[in-house]
Amino acid sequence: MRNSIFSAVALATASVAALSVSAPVSAQVKQAIAVVNIDEAIGQSSAATTASQQMQVTYKSNIDQINTRRTALQTEIQQKQTALQTAAQAAGQNPPAATQTTLQTQYNELQRRAQEAQAELQRLEQPLQLARAYVLEQIGAKLPEAMRNVMTKNKIDLLVKAEAAEAFQPTADVTRLLVQEINALVPSVSITPPQGWQPGGQQQQQPAAAAPAARTPTAGEGR
Repeated sequence: MRNSIFSAVALATASVAALSVSAPVSAQVKQAIAVVNIDEAIGQSSAATTASQQMQVTYKSNIDQINTRRTALQTEIQQKQTALQTAAQAAGQNPPAATQTTLQTQYNELQRRAQEAQAELQRLEQPLQLARAYVLEQIGAKLPEAMRNVMTKNKIDLLVKAEAAEAFQPTADVTRLLVQEINALVPSVSITPPQGWQPGGQQQQQPAAAAPAARTPTAGEGR
């Protein structure tokens, strides 16, 4: 009888121990994690693709001017660089001080001209860059909602940028799904920024027109 009691107690203790171990395991919730390439999704969206095609037409004269000027500047810089290399080779290993000064002057001129060329191209590209920034900002305004939709519809608990993940299976990539959501929320965008628009949605402040001064009634008015 005593042995049967001990056996029952041991069995009960073992059952309790088993429950205490298995409970945390059964309480765990599997978390759904996915990765996404945001830049790729924006680039593949219908709005971005169409805008890029429209810009090739609308800004064709700008693009042609940029390409022509870039080629000319590259040729000029290359010629100056070749001339400097030729002069340096002709000077030898230990050129006199006067020759070193001349070579240094040529080098400084090359650097200065290269910086001027870069600045000139940036000025020419400004209308295009502004249009691209405006397109991206319009799409970006709906990006948070698009990502939330992807997570909600696919029961995703954590969405990680693809470049931040060490490794992942192709099935974890939901970039294609994000493209679909962007297309639904932003089917098209404008490539023409409003007057004075700057990246960040800010418009340059225009000086307000001075309000006309209130005229003081003269004696006898209003009677």
